[in-house]
Amino acid sequence: MDLLRREGFDNLTMRMVATAAGVGTATAYTYFSSKDHLVAEVMWRHLRQTEPPSYTEDQNTAARAITALRRITFLLGDQPEMAKAVTSALLGTDPDVAHLRFRIGLEIRRWIDDALGADSDPDTVEALELLYSGALLRAGMGYASYTETADLIQKTAILLLRSTDRP
Repeated sequence: MDLLRREGFDNLTMRMVATAAGVGTATAYTYFSSKDHLVAEVMWRHLRQTEPPSYTEDQNTAARAITALRRITFLLGDQPEMAKAVTSALLGTDPDVAHLRFRIGLEIRRWIDDALGADSDPDTVEALELLYSGALLRAGMGYASYTETADLIQKTAILLLRSTDRP
């Protein structure tokens, strides 16, 4: 993370990572096929180590969904270089990233499904997944800050869940 912050994603190389880790470049490539693979793994671990939100009994479906989506959005919100790196890595074609992209997607789906609780249905979960991924893509491309993105996600989630209830 320090190296990524200092060098930026575009300048980061596996050789730099290996040197910083005190291992040979070949050893680094034994574990990670590319810097995209490394960044995707870091994101996966970060997501898995983050506690999903807990909900209060007075929170309705929309409020719970918004809480979950904001928590996921801010996983990278204070780390712009990591956010840019994750966006690039997950959109890439590296086959070693594909299984991590799938795992990350499943974990985000689980968070959304848990937030919706009894009101969960596949169409609503999918709509919220699309909302989240599209909004994060915009943020990763620099069109909005993560705070602005979280606010947009909240506004749009309220519209999507309007028929269920409002926060």
